[in-house]
Amino acid sequence: MKGTTFAALLLAFTIEWPAAAVAGEIPRTASGRPDLSGNYDISNLTPFSRPKEMGNKRYFDPEDGAAIAKRMAATIAATSADSAPDRAAPEKGADVGAYNYFWLDFGTAALPIDGKIRTSVIIDPPNGQMPAITDAGKKRRHGAPQYDYYGKPRDKAWWMETGDRPYDDPESFTLGIRCIYLDVASLPMRSLPYNNVKTIVQTEDHVMILVEWMSYARIVRLGTKDEKPSHLPSSISAWSGDSIGWWEGDTLVVDTTNIREYPGALREGLRIEERFAPVADQGLVYKFTVQDPEYVSSYTGEMAWPRTDQTNYEYACHEGNYSMGSMLRGARMLEKEWVGKRAE
Repeated sequence: MKGTTFAALLLAFTIEWPAAAVAGEIPRTASGRPDLSGNYDISNLTPFSRPKEMGNKRYFDPEDGAAIAKRMAATIAATSADSAPDRAAPEKGADVGAYNYFWLDFGTAALPIDGKIRTSVIIDPPNGQMPAITDAGKKRRHGAPQYDYYGKPRDKAWWMETGDRPYDDPESFTLGIRCIYLDVASLPMRSLPYNNVKTIVQTEDHVMILVEWMSYARIVRLGTKDEKPSHLPSSISAWSGDSIGWWEGDTLVVDTTNIREYPGALREGLRIEERFAPVADQGLVYKFTVQDPEYVSSYTGEMAWPRTDQTNYEYACHEGNYSMGSMLRGARMLEKEWVGKRAE
């Protein structure tokens, strides 16, 4: 929704939800079901977790929402400027950052629901924070590359001293680096730095949700509240699990289990419920509840999903296609330097 003003965004989602599901305003299929098919731009500056300084405050003041949009506009302008052609090379080991803003799309505003801008996507626990991690969760995170290797030195082979093996082969990298799957983009779906357009294709007995981050398509088998489809056996798992759905009034409810964890085992006890509630012809409200034994309690989030005429932009993931070899070669060079220094 580039170029959309904050005032227009606020106006678009001031309709009450779920009372907004007024007959005649929601696009419907031939059978009378809400027609969710289309594209949605979920770019959103609402923080996922509530900023600590907000305390128990659930909503931003209107002026705060306008300030968020203003700050982002200034950021976009500053980071879209041409780089100085005579700039010096970065220092060895420095974090050179990501692309300039041409490749990014965080959104231009914090999207309101019911006319109010929330201080966090997380609405339960009521403090807007993620629940504490259990001992089981801490145990699984220990040794996982996405947790243990983040922030390590870039200019030396630190793993030669610790005995870790983060760069032995491509399979030791995370699924995201390997361009296979990204859970926070797919289940539950969150607003990310780019590729925030989601596409829904709906039939009478299936819903397809295209997440153009790793080009991942989720297929939901539909039934009714009283006759729900059966989940696949737990022996059959997938990165985004096995999803079944049904209608509760005009709201599509999706239940997902059999979610696979890296490097391939079933995430025991992990279950996610999603609710897609249409808001007239303007979009929908997306609500998710995650039951995960790695947290001391479940957590729930809610986001506005405005419809858009934009289309998905291919997530080609050239970093995985072309940089994997460079990362492995770089690790071998650092190991050679480490061995050489020990031989001196």
